[in-house]
This record gives sequence, structure tokens and C-alpha cells, in this order.
Amino acid sequence: MPRGRYSLHDPHDHTPVAEEHFQCAPGPSGWRYVSQLTTPAGDHRGSVDLTLDDLGRPIRLELHAGGWQVRGAALEGVTWVRTDATGTEATEGNVRAHAFTGTSPAFLVATARLLRLTPSTATRVRLVSFTGPVLAPRTLDQSWTLVESEAHATDNGPLAVDEYQVTDLDTGERHTVHIAGDVVLSAPGIELGDLRSPPSVFD
Repeated sequence: MPRGRYSLHDPHDHTPVAEEHFQCAPGPSGWRYVSQLTTPAGDHRGSVDLTLDDLGRPIRLELHAGGWQVRGAALEGVTWVRTDATGTEATEGNVRAHAFTGTSPAFLVATARLLRLTPSTATRVRLVSFTGPVLAPRTLDQSWTLVESEAHATDNGPLAVDEYQVTDLDTGERHTVHIAGDVVLSAPGIELGDLRSPPSVFD
């Protein structure tokens, strides 16, 4: 069960945003990721709880940030409910999209797991993004390409690292993401600061 810490920063000016303390593991239903986020000063900032089925679809999502909460799942596309801290303001949403995304590295692993690309193949994916500070939803389209999959020698045996090129189809902006199993090694705004056990290997 991988557990560790990601350092999140603004991808443009590298201002520190948060520390994300996580653990994740494959299970009978697929894969689950849970994390707690803190500010650079150490204050609580939010949480992520994401469960995928064995096909990589989100069967349960719960996010907390900025006094807001989102609960969602794959249902007729993706469906979610967003509420404030008191529960008096609640809005429902549904979009014909494939999955969710956001600033957490969990969503990069989830999208890669959903797409299951082979090297040099690309596909288009529609996602609903929830980002801070108030978890407002936004629908976006991305293109994912698996550039290469390369094995790296480690003390625990070979570690397969997948390199993806991700393109925002609205802006044309491209970036590179490196994923090993269920751990993001590097991506814009994401740095793996600590990993206390090896990544899990998906079947």
C-alpha cells in the first residue's frame, strides 16, 4: 500500500500551494485513494477520497475544500452534488463525461487507469474538474498520449514508468506526466516529496 506525500505548487510561478499526504491501494472493487491536504503553514486545507472500479470508472468521489464538499460517481456520464459547510446550499450536476479531475495527483492515476493506453496511441477524454478554493465544476476536454513505457531498475525489482503527453484541447497547452503504477512521479504542479512503500502494480 503506497503512502507518502506530494508537494503541490503553482505550475506557473512555483508558489507552494499544499502538501498532500496520501495512501492508496488496489482492492476487490478496483482502486482507492485517500489523502489529507495541509497548507504550507501546516493548517488543514481539505481531503480527497476516490474509489475506482476495476475498469477505472469513478464509483465514489468525496472532496472537501474551502468549506465546500463534493460527492460524485459515474452515473449517466458523471453525476455530483456540491454543498456548503452547513448543507443549506446544494447543487446537483450531471455531464456526459468519462470521469472527474482536479489538482490531486489521484486524478492523473485515475485517468491513466481509465484509458489504458498502449504506447504511441492517443485518445480524447472529457472530464469534470473540481479545483480550489471552492470546488467549482468545469467541464474540459483533454488528449492523452502514452509516449513510452520504460522499466527502471530498483531495489525491489524493475519499476515500469509510463510517460504521458496531456493536451488541453481548449487551450492547446501540453504537459508531460510520469506515472509508476498508482503513484505520480512528476507532473506540472506536482512533486513526489516522500514515498514510504513501492507503487502498486495494476494487473
